[in-house]
Amino acid sequence: MQEAVIVDVVRTASGKGKPSGALAGVHPGDLLATVLRSLLDRNGLDGSEVDDVIAGCVSQVGDQALNIGRTAALAAGFPESVPATTVDRQCGSSQQAVHFAAQGVMAGAYDVAIACGVESMSRVVMGAANAGGTPLAPLDSRYPEGLISQGVSAELIAARWKLNREDLDSYSARSHQRAAAAAASGAFDREIVPVGTHHVDETVRAGTTQEGLAGLRPAFYSEDMAARFPEIDWMVSPGNSSPLTDGASAALIMSAERAAALGLTPRARFRSFAVTGSDPFLMLTGVIPATQSALARAGLSEDDIDAFEVNEAFAPVPLVWARELNVDEARVNVRGGAIALGHPLGGSGTRLLTTLVHHLEDTGGRLGLQTMCEGGGMANAMIIERIA
Repeated sequence: MQEAVIVDVVRTASGKGKPSGALAGVHPGDLLATVLRSLLDRNGLDGSEVDDVIAGCVSQVGDQALNIGRTAALAAGFPESVPATTVDRQCGSSQQAVHFAAQGVMAGAYDVAIACGVESMSRVVMGAANAGGTPLAPLDSRYPEGLISQGVSAELIAARWKLNREDLDSYSARSHQRAAAAAASGAFDREIVPVGTHHVDETVRAGTTQEGLAGLRPAFYSEDMAARFPEIDWMVSPGNSSPLTDGASAALIMSAERAAALGLTPRARFRSFAVTGSDPFLMLTGVIPATQSALARAGLSEDDIDAFEVNEAFAPVPLVWARELNVDEARVNVRGGAIALGHPLGGSGTRLLTTLVHHLEDTGGRLGLQTMCEGGGMANAMIIERIA
């Protein structure tokens, strides 16, 4: 079995997912092409060396249709002989792309692969891929009362674990404060690839406070849902949820042997992978068993990990994850998370990996774990090890 290593990881800065956002005028294929071209340029790599490009994207319609991984690779100038595919594991799509790329290298199917992801939430409305869909009878019969949105799932989690509004808003304000401090220190400079002149995360609000967030109204309340779930206190707001975001990110993954032959220095290796299904009503809790599985597969415990990246789709997710695994929040999302940095759905998995690799390098940490909850009740987790 070949050892799979990470040679480079990059991302765009976030753009607000609205018509006035900094990246709203950029086609998502061009966003993805930007990070793909950057990986080649930064590493002096000929595109013909790449065996496959695996892209994550959730809403694969409109500007993101027709296998955006392939169209972006062609737009980036890759040879026509380089194939590409686009995968959808909801919010964890580009993390799943990393798993597939690394596992392909380990199995000997690839020598060099790129895992990447993109989402333009200003140009392709979230949920657009489901427009015009018809009900699936067997699914409806299994869940006769109907499935729920992720926002309502976040409310159910907050209720079950007895979180209060102060918990959610305090955590969310801290995410912005950490991200703002990291940006001010230059911690993001090495990982961000400019898109035109845009090179600063637009979603970070340095002045965010718990008190300011407390005034925002719950985002997912409805009379129907309140009647169906009387245990919910309705506290998940736009301020303690990840914002709609535009962005792309990518990771250059190859065998250690090919990296050496190309004169490239690996930055991290993969230690373990896990993917799991979970209750579709508590769909955001899959990160707990996924993390436990990744740790078990690597023969490690929570205490062995230097830094964690837990995707902040909603504030209850990292709060409940940390409580269940008894992890000090000081080691979680140290440079801020998706509540501040944004959550461009298909592009978030490789964004987390980009930040995690750079954080380990800057702090001298050795082991990092990232995990992402996903729509429909799933989660991915993986552990990487920095190579000194």
